Amino acid sequence: MARRPARKSTPKSARGSAASHTASPVATDASDRGKIITALLDLLAEKRFEQIGLAEIAEAAGVSLAQFRGEFASPLAILAAHIKDTDRAVLGEDFSDMAEEPPRERIFDVLMRRLEILAPHREAVRSLLRSASRNPPLAMAFNGLAVRSQQWMLTAAGIGSAGPRGMVRAQGLALLFSSVLRAWVHDDDPGLARTMAALDRALGRGQRFVGLFEDLCRLPSRLCRLRPRRRRHSDDDSEEVAAA
Repeated sequence: MARRPARKSTPKSARGSAASHTASPVATDASDRGKIITALLDLLAEKRFEQIGLAEIAEAAGVSLAQFRGEFASPLAILAAHIKDTDRAVLGEDFSDMAEEPPRERIFDVLMRRLEILAPHREAVRSLLRSASRNPPLAMAFNGLAVRSQQWMLTAAGIGSAGPRGMVRAQGLALLFSSVLRAWVHDDDPGLARTMAALDRALGRGQRFVGLFEDLCRLPSRLCRLRPRRRRHSDDDSEEVAAA
């Protein structure tokens, strides 16, 4: 069950052994793919994303350029793979006991679990946030990856992510999670109280935004119901003119 910051009990996603909740999805992946992802994350702790070259990643991973190219086409593709691995780690969790919880509680728990999985890579996330704030084109590329990821997080929480409404939800969730990440990278509290408070506030804002969007989506159908009446009035007027 998800827990709000004000509650004293431990959230479901924080229960269990500490080791199981801080393990990286690629921590034990000794394949070329895993080594390359780990190398990028380690380099991100030292420098900005846009400063990291292909040869530098290959050297840090201990693979040849040919092996590197066989796995990935670019640093952005490596980042996408890491995000996918994180998605899979979250989706592998059992959230069945949240089925009766409100949507806001469910997505709260899902996103807190995501942060727990990302914990070993806090410095890499900090670096990515800095790059995004300084490089708008790169921020747009990151956003595309984040929106696709948040569609899966919505699905994990049992919230619809299909169609225009689902896309708006995913985009909104990507933006609010980005704001939460900015609080998380500076949160030294083991209980993540500051992060949970930021997430709770962000979800409240997001809930109001989605409600407004859904109200706007209802307007076209209402207008369509009005149009036949207008046509009938027009027909009546034409008949009166003809009769005159």
